[in-house]
Amino acid sequence: MKTKIRYYLAVILSAFLLFSFTNSMAAEGTKKKKEKTKVQQVIDTLKYNVYKGKIQDKDTNEPLMFATITVKGVNVATVSNNEGEFLLKIAKDLPVSEIEVSYIGYKNLEYPINSLKAKRNILKLQSVSVPLGEINIYPMDPIFLVKSILAKVSENYAKNPNMMKGFYRETVKKNRTYVAISEAVVNIHKAGYRQLREDQVQIYKGRKSQDVKKMDTLLFKLQGGPTTSLLLDIVKNPYNLLSPDFITNYDFSIKSVTKINGKIHYVVEFKQKEDIDLPLYYGLLYIESTNLALASAKFSMNLSNETEASRMFIKRKPAGVKVTPSSADYLVNYHEKDGKWYFNYARGEVNFKCNWKRKLFNTNYSAMTEIAITDRNEENIIRFKGFEKFKSNQIMTEEVSNFADANFWGAYNTIEPDQSIESAIKKLKRKAR
Repeated sequence: MKTKIRYYLAVILSAFLLFSFTNSMAAEGTKKKKEKTKVQQVIDTLKYNVYKGKIQDKDTNEPLMFATITVKGVNVATVSNNEGEFLLKIAKDLPVSEIEVSYIGYKNLEYPINSLKAKRNILKLQSVSVPLGEINIYPMDPIFLVKSILAKVSENYAKNPNMMKGFYRETVKKNRTYVAISEAVVNIHKAGYRQLREDQVQIYKGRKSQDVKKMDTLLFKLQGGPTTSLLLDIVKNPYNLLSPDFITNYDFSIKSVTKINGKIHYVVEFKQKEDIDLPLYYGLLYIESTNLALASAKFSMNLSNETEASRMFIKRKPAGVKVTPSSADYLVNYHEKDGKWYFNYARGEVNFKCNWKRKLFNTNYSAMTEIAITDRNEENIIRFKGFEKFKSNQIMTEEVSNFADANFWGAYNTIEPDQSIESAIKKLKRKAR
């Protein structure tokens, strides 16, 4: 059993966020830059309406991060950033009239599109509490709920493949300064949830900027990019959390109930059993009470075993430095439409401490990846050819071009950068010039 657990853990940790540390001078000396000719589609932005705004708690005015903003009647959506800010682009010829904003523990907000301004829209959501009296059946066995997620996959999730369009971002921070930012609009072949085929990703267009000098003698790279972010879809990839081997190594409890999209959800808390010495997870599962579908999961890795955690996270590093992960947090959300749940958003963030033998102070690094689904299609779905897809061993910063045009994304929906990222982009662009 222990060997099998180790195998699954190796898959999880290398798949979610795999970082490699190499000597930057050596890497720069041997790296060969490839020149690529990219044809970019020219988009007439006059055909789109663009709206910017902020999602807030109605009572406290606190920003609501990672709220979902959906255009009702079509498969167009976006997600708010760390500061609750959003950017939404809607084609003028779409026969739509409302957007819907949803967030865990809040009432959905339906808002007319013709009432939106181009900028400074403030949309406020009302929090909701769910008295237990509203629930007809309150199961006392949380393990039954967890097992039901997979038992009902065929009923609750798409059996057939979907073609999705998404926006992907990855960042690396040294202490409080961003040293690398990459973004891309991606095409995603999302295989059916009962198909053995893996999901595929194609980079449609992307951009990057990085400041290698600020990394000292460490060149910090993220491997796999959007391909590995999709592995946070733990319903499609149950070995990452929900497999029978993992269920037997966790303690589960029902923490509370809440509402998502107006429906009651059980909040199941889980943590690894005390007699398990390997790094596992702890967190919350949000399970819809009627169909027992997983709507969201928030989880973190238990890093108390530093030696084992370091061995699994770090692919390679230079001599003379001790690298220790200090936190690893993950989030995945699903969106329900017409009785089916679809992968909607995923985020992973890992923090590291780097302790050099000959340096007085430690260096802290933070790496983040996120992907938001902005469009979805169910017709004429064709898998990508081998040379078209982004592979799990590829590195995003080596595959896309530098930041340049401020209107680079055209009509594509993206995640609005928070102020710190926006400031970092401007600084990195100036240095690139």
